[in-house]
Amino acid sequence: MEPQRLGKQGLIVSTLGLGCMGMSDAYGSADEAESIATIHRALELGVNFFDTSDAYGPFTNEELVGKAIRGQRDEVIVATKFGFVRGSDGSWQGIDGRPEHVREACDGSLRRLGVDHIDLYYQHRVDPAVPIEETVGAMAGLVRQGKVRYLGLSEAAPATIRRAHSIHPISALQTEYSLWSRDPEDDLIPAVRELGIGFVAYSPLGRGFLTGQLRRFEDLPKDDWRRRRPRFQGENFQKNLELVERVKEIAAAKHVTPAQLALAWILAQEEGIVPIPGTKHPRYLEENVAALGITLTREDLDRIGEAVPKGAASGSRYEDMTAVDR
Repeated sequence: MEPQRLGKQGLIVSTLGLGCMGMSDAYGSADEAESIATIHRALELGVNFFDTSDAYGPFTNEELVGKAIRGQRDEVIVATKFGFVRGSDGSWQGIDGRPEHVREACDGSLRRLGVDHIDLYYQHRVDPAVPIEETVGAMAGLVRQGKVRYLGLSEAAPATIRRAHSIHPISALQTEYSLWSRDPEDDLIPAVRELGIGFVAYSPLGRGFLTGQLRRFEDLPKDDWRRRRPRFQGENFQKNLELVERVKEIAAAKHVTPAQLALAWILAQEEGIVPIPGTKHPRYLEENVAALGITLTREDLDRIGEAVPKGAASGSRYEDMTAVDR
């Protein structure tokens, strides 16, 4: 697998990463043994970039990733995040970007992961109550201490990114990006390109919608986080199914799966974009990695663009967009 550079500070990762959230949170039940097997299979296939957060579980996903990479630390790039505050009961309690929380959160993540440093440390969401300069200043202190190697932001606006980057180089911005979430093309991707920052695309398969596996709202497990997301509800669900049908038609003509087509589309965009599709099953991981072997022609890309034009998805990404810095 060809390596991909994120930012100009020296961070190099696999072209495709693995989002680990669903192994512990949000997408229904999961089997720890199969999740760990998925991470091990990823390493066998050349995927070395693993994405987690202290918010996933909460806390338990970092422990799972730490268990999976034990004995293979030198082979992996571990990315984790801080900022969302959750109670031990899983309740969401807000966003915290205070310097003291940055330091406490990092020490907690290091302990749960069982590592002596974090390769890429993101602020999960921008805290509107704390100047970004203060938050990134504390993150920069972690770099000086050797606890963190590179810094990242998630769902941050261009102006915020510029302010953060002036305090300490930012290596990666993580934001949702897929065939049905193309807003980053307007100003985020141009901004990070200008600043020499890498772009990590989370939910590149539309939280599973673009795989073509979902046919009804009822297909989602009762405890699935997506049941509360606007794009998965009511008329939005039905309208978005129509988009997926178009993706499936093009994928069938290319003799690939809808998920592979969606990933190949991202990989055919600008350099410096690394998708991190999430899965907790080795077979889906293998399917995703196979997308690296798909070549899309200009005609293919035009057809995909016509079938799923920018802004075509029905419904907002979250029920409450106030936590997204724009």
